[in-house]
Amino acid sequence: MSLDRRRQTEGFLCLIAFGACIPLANWLIGNVGTVCVPKGPCLIPVAPGITAPSGVLMVGLALVLRDLVQRRLGAGFALIAIAAGTLLSALVAPPALVIASAGAFLFSELVDFAVYTPLQRRRLVLAVFASSAAGLVIDSLVFLWLAFGSLDYLGGQIIGKAWMVLLALPLIAWLRQRDERLGLAPA
Repeated sequence: MSLDRRRQTEGFLCLIAFGACIPLANWLIGNVGTVCVPKGPCLIPVAPGITAPSGVLMVGLALVLRDLVQRRLGAGFALIAIAAGTLLSALVAPPALVIASAGAFLFSELVDFAVYTPLQRRRLVLAVFASSAAGLVIDSLVFLWLAFGSLDYLGGQIIGKAWMVLLALPLIAWLRQRDERLGLAPA
């Protein structure tokens, strides 16, 4: 398989996974957790004494996958993925959370894009870490404020999303090394 074909194939796999994170996050919130609040989210522990809705795991992963979509398919594709993801987020969110879900998705992914883009060519791991950190904070702030008018659960939201980003960083480092070894340039 040619390097360009490999880059495109990996990019489309990341794009599919990115898109899958959105409905999966909504499903997790309503179905998976150590505690499921009646007419509320299912919660998971993210740190000692701190819980968060289980969907935060997929939101953290989506930020990393968006970066990989951009690395493999280019900035234009990443922006199209953000627009499509925002629409999908609005379509799968519970009716009471449509604006909060879509707004948080849009703003967090655009912030991720803005931070990632200038860093990614030379410092991939730093780019993924910094852009995801910025994106997950924005996602948490926007979602909580629009959904509940409160930032009471901000800590749990940030910690839960950060776990997925931190777990992905060794894979990103390996990917960077493999790309350099193969001569696989970013899009």
